[in-house]
This record gives sequence, structure tokens and C-alpha cells, in this order.
Amino acid sequence: MSEQPASQPTNKWIYVVRAVRPDLLQTGPTETEMATLGRHGAYLEELKARGVLVFVGRTLTTGPETFGMAVVEAADDAAARAIVDADPVVSEGLMRAELYPFFIAGMRALG
Repeated sequence: MSEQPASQPTNKWIYVVRAVRPDLLQTGPTETEMATLGRHGAYLEELKARGVLVFVGRTLTTGPETFGMAVVEAADDAAARAIVDADPVVSEGLMRAELYPFFIAGMRALG
């Protein structure tokens, strides 16, 4: 994990997930992987309902460069790590996750 400068405290964290099996989107998920992806979607919806999820998305590629990401709010690194570790795609080993403190420098209104 990258170190955060002490002068920039944050309550936002970004986690990036990449499939352990790089051809997941090229060959399609197995039944087990599909079930895990379903639990992942439900988990993200739960985070959104709790006001924890800021935004989430993924690249539209299907090769090994493909990744998903989520920006979440958490009190500290340990709380952010707990959010990541509870994500079914991470806890069930379908994807590897990287977690970083995050600063949203600007964003247009969505709509």
C-alpha cells in the first residue's frame, strides 16, 4: 500500500480489483465464479445503501489489463481494509485487491 502524506488526511479510499484468472472475461465465468460475482454485486449495493460507496466501475476491456475499482469512505486504513476484505470477490479469491488512500480532486455533476 502506498503511504499517504501526513498533510492530507482522507476518509476516501480506492480499491482496485483484478481477476486472478486473467481470461475470466474472455472465456466467461464458471458457475462458482458467477455466484461470487453475484455476491460481489449485492455487497456493493449494500455499501451504497449504507452510504459507504462513493462510486464504482470497471474498464470495458476483457484482457488481462481489465480492472474494477471502487471508492469508499472509511474512518481509517483498517476500516478501509475491512471493507475490501469483506468483498466476496476478494474473500473468495476470485480477484486480487490493492487499496490506496484517495483524494477526489474534481468531478462534474452526474446526470
